[in-house]
Amino acid sequence: MSFKEKIDLDRLPVHVAIIMDGNGRWAKERGYDRAYGHQHGVVSVRECAEAAAEIGLKYLTLYAFSTENWKRCKEEVDALMELLIDTIEKETPTLNKNNISLMAIGDLDRLPAGAREKLNRCILETSKNSRMNLVLALSYSSRWEITNAVKQIADMVKEGTLNTDEITDEVISGHLTTKNIPDPDLMIRTSGEIRISNFLLWQLAYSELYFTDTHWPDFRKENLYEAIAEFQTRERRFGK
Repeated sequence: MSFKEKIDLDRLPVHVAIIMDGNGRWAKERGYDRAYGHQHGVVSVRECAEAAAEIGLKYLTLYAFSTENWKRCKEEVDALMELLIDTIEKETPTLNKNNISLMAIGDLDRLPAGAREKLNRCILETSKNSRMNLVLALSYSSRWEITNAVKQIADMVKEGTLNTDEITDEVISGHLTTKNIPDPDLMIRTSGEIRISNFLLWQLAYSELYFTDTHWPDFRKENLYEAIAEFQTRERRFGK
C-alpha cells in the first residue's frame, strides 16, 4: 500500500508548511554549485504543489527565501532571484490549470523590482482560483514579522485607537503577514536539520513537526504523502 492510500482524506491537515532545505548539499554531493540544487528544487515545488492539491489540502506554505538569505554571496542571491522570476512566469499557467492561487508573505519590498512585478502579476492572475492556496514565504523571517506587528500595535496604542488591555493573541495574529491564513497543522523540514530556523514561530505553536533526511531536490509526492500519513497517527492535544 502506498502512503497516499494510507491517508484518511477526512482527517487531512488544512495547512502544511515546508522548510525546503538541502539544495546546496544535494548539489555539492554531485559536484555542482548551489544554483544547480536550487534549479532542481523547483521540480520538487511543482510535485508537492500538485500532490497537495490532488488530495485536497487547502494551504501549502513553502519557505523559499529568508531575510537571512540576503547575506549569502551576491552570485547565489542573483541566481535565486533570476530563478524566482523565471519559475513564476513559467508556472502561472500550471497554477491556473490546477485551480491553485498564489500568495506571498514576507518583506516583499526587498525583492528586486522585476521579481516583485512578476510575483504580483501571478498573484493577481491566480487570485480567483479556489482549489488550494500556495503560499511562498519570500524575504521572510518570523522575528521580522513579529517585530513589525509589535510596531504596528504600538502605534495604535500611541494614537489611542487601542488600549493595552485589548491586546490579545487574536490582535497580534491580525497584524502578522499570515493574518488571513490558518496556522499550519503540520510543518515539514527536509535534509535532516532538526530546527525551525526563524520560520512561522508564532504560527507553529501547536503544529506537528516532521523532519526527514531527504534533501529537497529529492522530495517528491510520495514523501509528502508519507509525512501526512505519519501526521495522522499523532494525537494532537493543543497543550491540554
